[in-house]
Amino acid sequence: MFINSITLYILWSSDPLLVKAARGDRVNRPPAWMMRQAGRYMAVYRKLAEKHPSFRERSETTDLIVEISLQPWEAFHPDGVIIFSDILTPLPAFGVPFDIEEVSGPVIQSPIRSEEDLKTLHPIDFEKLQFVGESLSILRKEVGERAAILGFVGAPWTIATYIVEGGTTRTYTTIKSICHTAPHVLRALLSHLAKAIAEYVIFQVDAGAHCIQIFDSWGGQLPPHMWERWSKPYIDKMVSVIKKKCPQTPIVLYINGNGGLLERMKGTGVDVIGIDWTVDMADGRKRLGSDISIQGNVDPAYLFSPLPALEDEIKRVVQCAGTKGHILNLGHGVLVGTPEEAVAHFFNVARSLKFDTQVDSYAVGASNLVG
Repeated sequence: MFINSITLYILWSSDPLLVKAARGDRVNRPPAWMMRQAGRYMAVYRKLAEKHPSFRERSETTDLIVEISLQPWEAFHPDGVIIFSDILTPLPAFGVPFDIEEVSGPVIQSPIRSEEDLKTLHPIDFEKLQFVGESLSILRKEVGERAAILGFVGAPWTIATYIVEGGTTRTYTTIKSICHTAPHVLRALLSHLAKAIAEYVIFQVDAGAHCIQIFDSWGGQLPPHMWERWSKPYIDKMVSVIKKKCPQTPIVLYINGNGGLLERMKGTGVDVIGIDWTVDMADGRKRLGSDISIQGNVDPAYLFSPLPALEDEIKRVVQCAGTKGHILNLGHGVLVGTPEEAVAHFFNVARSLKFDTQVDSYAVGASNLVG
């Protein structure tokens, strides 16, 4: 038992800073990364996209995935390197083909809205996702333990919105209607998605991901009582399966517009709750308590502000989050047109922060920053 404890300590002590913060371990500063940190705001990405105009090609070709994923790492050295992919990437692997059109975005030609439609679904085929596994393995080798390699998936409800609506939507009227007109169809679809996506997470972890983020991007479109019924149970199922297979892998749950769902999100059993920029970080920490880690939540628009204003906001967010269990991030993805100088400043400020190791508290407003 003594040897096992020593071995476990050595393994944990070598983990990337982000993984330690996700677990709630003591760290000397907040780790930082950004959602959508690889993308069109970077000149190097735009140049690559000119040569490879198809998003599907860029996100489903191993060499391009690795190159794009590493662009922000090479430029800014964040504490997390997220694979360049999409929440819809695994759909064809379990029977839902899709296209991405330049103007309208994702298009699913055969939406699933009936019992007959459900027959097109099948177990996830990882032979069709080898580019994801290969990319994660290469990223893990390239970055090592200097930063956490992040995998990600969409939550069942969010994926279902695309599959039922046939693409993007602003109203979600079709899927919300099916909640009442054909609930058995929606339950069957969500159950299938929960199983397939949980297996996809395990596949990503086995390939090299240190940490996984679940995006329930459109969960915030549901009233809280409906989210409890149509999203949370399927996230619960996923988390249960993942935790059995990958107990040491932290799981982050992010919902856009999650102010009314924070306490419910905590009940899913994830390790980290991503807080969007519409929730005050101090209020978020108070509502969630000290026994779970949090991520966020600088308003992405602050990256268009003068750099001193951005720095003040970063420090405010970190101060409100407390000295333990906080991953610094934006409250949503990097916006198109964001100045690269501001992104660089964000990460420079994060690296400059130091926690007072004598302060042992998550207390909101505690004097926890030194220097």
